[in-house]
Amino acid sequence: MELLSSDLVFAHLKVNNATEALHFLAGQLKKQGKVKADFEQAVLKREQIHPTGLPSGKIAVAIPHTDVQYVKEAAITFATLARPVAFHNMAVTAETVNVQIIVMLALKNPHSQVKILQKLMTLFQDQELLQRLEKMTDQQKLYEAVSEYIK
Repeated sequence: MELLSSDLVFAHLKVNNATEALHFLAGQLKKQGKVKADFEQAVLKREQIHPTGLPSGKIAVAIPHTDVQYVKEAAITFATLARPVAFHNMAVTAETVNVQIIVMLALKNPHSQVKILQKLMTLFQDQELLQRLEKMTDQQKLYEAVSEYIK
């Protein structure tokens, strides 16, 4: 089963803040029937306690997610942002990170999270690749590039 589908990849998403971005991405997962009605609220609540902003270099990322009980079917949404939005830093929660790429995880199996995070870390460590992804405006091309790493 594919975790990433082309209709859950968004290029240059226009949002004003992290909450707006999370609302949009969680809404897309809900629309696709991947998550339960309370998924978005659970993600927002978890983000307050355990922030997901990751200062991975010039291009910062966020990996919002929540517990498996809010997920119906495993999926991942991937979005590049038209302009960065502030997420709290996962390591130093008092600091914020200007995030340009968001990968929202909706995983059904808690053990699959480690594998997915390893794949994402490989992707996030390649700053040249992140810069290329961030510049892409075509959603299909963005999906094709990202799906090489998220299978």
